[in-house]
Amino acid sequence: MDLVVRLPKIPRPGETLLGGVFHTYPGGKGANQAVAASRLGGHVTMVGCVGEDSFGKELINTLSDEGIDTTHICVQRESSTGVALIQVDDQAQNSIAVASGANYFLSSSYVEKAMQAIEKIDVVVMPLEIPLEAIYTAALIANRRGAKVILNPAPAQDLASALLSKVDYLIPNEFEIATMTGIQIESTADVLRAAQQLFSKGVKNLVVTLGDKGSVVFDGKTNENLNIPAWKVQAVDTTAAGDCFIGALAVGLSEGKSIINAAEFAGAAAAISVTRVGAQPSIPNFDEVSQFMKEGNQLL
Repeated sequence: MDLVVRLPKIPRPGETLLGGVFHTYPGGKGANQAVAASRLGGHVTMVGCVGEDSFGKELINTLSDEGIDTTHICVQRESSTGVALIQVDDQAQNSIAVASGANYFLSSSYVEKAMQAIEKIDVVVMPLEIPLEAIYTAALIANRRGAKVILNPAPAQDLASALLSKVDYLIPNEFEIATMTGIQIESTADVLRAAQQLFSKGVKNLVVTLGDKGSVVFDGKTNENLNIPAWKVQAVDTTAAGDCFIGALAVGLSEGKSIINAAEFAGAAAAISVTRVGAQPSIPNFDEVSQFMKEGNQLL
């Protein structure tokens, strides 16, 4: 659950600022990505864990209302539901602190049991808000079943080649790829150097999201890279824009789009999301994205 305060600016350490209106919004990277995929036409099953509390019940009900199969969301009595404390400033930038809670009770054995019960899997999408052992198990099972694996390395950390070699599409932002490679991203050349380091660890395809600068797509099959410009919009809240991008990308790939066409579709979905407040409330549906792209909104 996202607990959000809007402020003129993000407070510095030791600084107290009076903020504006306080809101709670359903969130969590995995859940945001699931909602995006569902609204954009995917048939989505969520595997995760919440606490036995009011937030947990609300989050399950919210996902169910979105048409997402919640059969495999476990309720953990030993922990509270995960929360994020989010500050959003007047420039639509945010600062986020996460208490993972029940997310870290999602075990490899539970993931394996859940995935065996799901009849058909085309794409598995995972951020790093659950234990790495569970992520590795899911990737192995997806590989065996011929499903594509999309990994969003957020919150960022260094990942071993054993996991990265199981990933079909790695989707970091500029801060996450810097953390993973030790290369600070200040230019296109830096992105290229960081990408080559990740490819040497077994990553097959890479999409680096760059906020209002768009994204850079690295196609592992053709060994080509292409910059996808951002759409020109007036941002009010960037929370969950990356999650919206990833959910949209998953839908595009599951429909057989090329990685470049899927990234263009995902960029349009993310552009719409930053014009709205909140995480899941900001995510558009398929018709909205189609109309947005059809109107040919100006690119930055």
